[in-house]
Amino acid sequence: MASPWWKVARSEEVTSAKPLAVDVGDQPVVLWRDAQGIARALEDRCPHRRAPLSRGCVRDNGWLQCGYHGWSYDGESGRLKEIPNMKDEQRFPPVYKAIAYAVAESGGFVSVNLDKASAPPAPVLDETFPLNGTAHVSLSQGEWVDTLFDDPGLVLDIRGVQFTPYLMSELREENGLLVMERFCQWGKLHLPSYATAEFPITLITRTRPDTGETQAVLRDDSFRTLLTAQIAPVAAARGVTQVRWRARLGEELKGRHALALRLKGSFAVRENVDAAALRVLIRSASHRAQQLREAILPATPVSSDPSVSPDSSVSAAA
Repeated sequence: MASPWWKVARSEEVTSAKPLAVDVGDQPVVLWRDAQGIARALEDRCPHRRAPLSRGCVRDNGWLQCGYHGWSYDGESGRLKEIPNMKDEQRFPPVYKAIAYAVAESGGFVSVNLDKASAPPAPVLDETFPLNGTAHVSLSQGEWVDTLFDDPGLVLDIRGVQFTPYLMSELREENGLLVMERFCQWGKLHLPSYATAEFPITLITRTRPDTGETQAVLRDDSFRTLLTAQIAPVAAARGVTQVRWRARLGEELKGRHALALRLKGSFAVRENVDAAALRVLIRSASHRAQQLREAILPATPVSSDPSVSPDSSVSAAA
């Protein structure tokens, strides 16, 4: 299977002012922009004394300079370009070359592939997702994605939305993605608890089986899109998951609850997960997800864009 692309940063997080430290699993990566504004990625270790390059600085010419001994590296190739007090034209041994990774930027995200030779992913043309954020969650990436399947309310916070345990359709494979539609309600539930036929909103999720990257679409009972979010969970060191997200509101919001989404904080990824609720959470949809992953990944090319058309309806398969 080809090495996956991971959305490790939002575009605005990567600058030429300061390097950004991220992880892809246990692999530390440093990101910055060179003199042309192009995002670059190297292993976050200086080949000289293994100091984190993210603790250095970006020079005016776009090179990344280690903060320990001042060695400077080119972002495109990782080659050592300069050592303080040595002539610029001196040829440095290749053993001091930093590991460079493939980088792509699209849709307001910076993606990294640990295989430098990987072909770039298909670009996302629509970049109008003004709401955005980053969360670091003390939960493994696999458990985070499973929790999203089993109870989105433990990991997502959408203003005024109450997620129910009821699915409109069973989790299924569609064009190489894991697709599910969940019934939701506005506000706090009233007695008799979930025993009501009124589910005015639904949450559709389309998830890549290899990376967990998900698009979530909130719709009302007239199939109007209320909110669309792109969510990118990436495994980090020490069992932490870095979650970058971008969201936008629908063009037509009707009703008091829907209009409240225009207020600040309409969407967020929870930094803290309710451990007591997580411990007793039944592995319902996530159990099915694992079966589908095993069937999909060896044979099916996965779509590079987990988007769902706001106007398309998801047929019930339950």
